[in-house]
Amino acid sequence: MIPGRRKPLTAAQQYVNLKGNPLSAGAGELRAGRLHWRYETSPAPLSRIYGIRIEFANGGIPEVFVERPDLVELAEGRKLPHVYQQKPARLCLYLPGTGEWQPWMRIDQMIVPWASLWLYFFEDWLATDEWKGGGKHPAEDEPIRRCRDREEFDYRTGVW
Repeated sequence: MIPGRRKPLTAAQQYVNLKGNPLSAGAGELRAGRLHWRYETSPAPLSRIYGIRIEFANGGIPEVFVERPDLVELAEGRKLPHVYQQKPARLCLYLPGTGEWQPWMRIDQMIVPWASLWLYFFEDWLATDEWKGGGKHPAEDEPIRRCRDREEFDYRTGVW
């Protein structure tokens, strides 16, 4: 390790952090350097409850899926905004390659709040048909990595 550089967190460390944080209270499994975590969240007091699954492998990036309710059904025929895939909905939470997510960051402190924020904007989109969560949407001919605009993110507050 280079002095001054932070060590990447392992799947085991991320598991312990997720288990200990009330924001991500849930259950998961850890096997051979891979983490699967499930929890429920609600982006606002009057919002519905969402079932979230996080997958993470040592040396990889966290992938976040909404397992329930079915977001495609909630969208009533509209294409889901700001996702990597429609079914199951895999959320686009940051722009890879920009430093917004680093391997030393804690999933429970970064990804979990970003997922709740995404769900907040999703519920607003359901009502208004306008995505107000910012970011870049991958075009058909663009690589998937162009999904968030880092200039719109406030690192101090964690808000877009």
